Amino acid sequence: MPGQPKKIRVGILFGGRSAEHEVSLQSARNVLEALDKEKYDPVLIGIGKDGSWQLSDSSRLQQSGDPRLAKLNPPSIDGKTSVALLPWKSDRQWLALDDRRPLSSLDVVFPVLHGPLGEDGTIQGLLRLAGLPFVGAGVLGSAVGMDKDVMKRLLRDAEIPSGRFRVLRRAEAKRATAHELAEELGLPIFVKPANMGSSVGVHKVECLDDLLPAVRDALRFDHKVLVEEFIEGREIECSVLGNEDPIASLPGEIIPQHDFYSYDAKYVDENGALLKVPAQLPQETIARIQRLAVKAFLVLGCEGMARVDVFLRPDGEVLVNEINTIPGFTHISMYPKLWEASGIPPSKLIDRLIRLALQRFQRDQQLETSYGG
Repeated sequence: MPGQPKKIRVGILFGGRSAEHEVSLQSARNVLEALDKEKYDPVLIGIGKDGSWQLSDSSRLQQSGDPRLAKLNPPSIDGKTSVALLPWKSDRQWLALDDRRPLSSLDVVFPVLHGPLGEDGTIQGLLRLAGLPFVGAGVLGSAVGMDKDVMKRLLRDAEIPSGRFRVLRRAEAKRATAHELAEELGLPIFVKPANMGSSVGVHKVECLDDLLPAVRDALRFDHKVLVEEFIEGREIECSVLGNEDPIASLPGEIIPQHDFYSYDAKYVDENGALLKVPAQLPQETIARIQRLAVKAFLVLGCEGMARVDVFLRPDGEVLVNEINTIPGFTHISMYPKLWEASGIPPSKLIDRLIRLALQRFQRDQQLETSYGG
C-alpha cells in the first residue's frame, strides 16, 4: 500500500556444524514465531551439519510444538536453494549457488546458532566482512564468551568472583593424574569442553576412577578442557540486554532434578529441571546479581544480549559461572522467560534486539577507515 513503511528484511541464521544443531532449530522456530510480521520480513537461512547454507521453508521449521527434542520429529532445514554470503556490495551479498543469481539483500541478520562455528565469533566475523548488521555480541565478545578458559581469566582479572578451575590441553591431559586434579580442586569435580554449550560433553565426577575418562570424553568436542571445582549453591540465571548501557532482567532459578543441569535435563527429560521465574530472592541479592551480570557483560566485551549464569552460595556469596552470548530461544529457555517476567514479552524482545543491532551498525559506520590526507 502507498505510504506503508517498508518491512525490514531479517535473515534468521540457524542450524550449524555443532553438537547443538538441534537446539538451534528449536530456537530459530521460536524467534520466527515471535517476530512481528507487520514490521519484519523473515528470511530463513539454515546451515546444515555438512556446512552448506540453504534458504529454508518456514513450514518445515515450524512443525511440531513440543519443545522437548526427544519427543518430536525435529524440524529440518530442508532447503532447496543453496546460497553463499560474499563480502561484496549489497546487491550481490547473497548468491544462489546453482546459477550464481543475486538474491535480495538483507537489512539485518539474527544468528540463532549455538556452539562452535556460530557463537564463537566465526559467523560474526563473516557478517562484519559482508557489511551486515547482526544481533548479539561482536567478534571479540562472541569468542571470549564461547571460550570458558579465556572468559574465566578475564573475570578473574576484573575481580569478578568465580570458581576455581584448571585448563588442560591435549598434551597436558595425557600427563595429568586424577589424584593431582582432585587434590587441587577437590571432589566432586566438573569436567567440560572449553568451547561448547548446552552441557554437551559435561561430566560431574565423584570418584577418581571416572575423572580421566571424563577428560577424554570432553576432548571429543574441543582441544582443551576445563576442570572446575564443585560449588555448593543455587543455580541462578540473569538475562542482559543492551549495547553500551545494558540492563539486567529479574533473575531466575534452575533446580535440576538430575545430578546436574545436563543436556538431557535441559532438552530431553520434561521433568529434568524446575524453573522458577523469577527466583525467590531478597531484593538486595537480586540487585547484587544484576550488577554482577551487567559488569560481566561489559568486561567480556558483549553487546546486544547474553545470559549470565551464577551460583548463590548458602552464605550469600555470588559467583559468576559463565556467560552465553547466544542464549537459547526455545519454549523452555530462560533468556526470553526472564525478560517476559521483567515486562518485555518475546515479540518486543526480538524487536529491541534487532534495533540494538541496527543502532550498533550505524554507530560503527561513523568510525574512520582511512588516515591522513
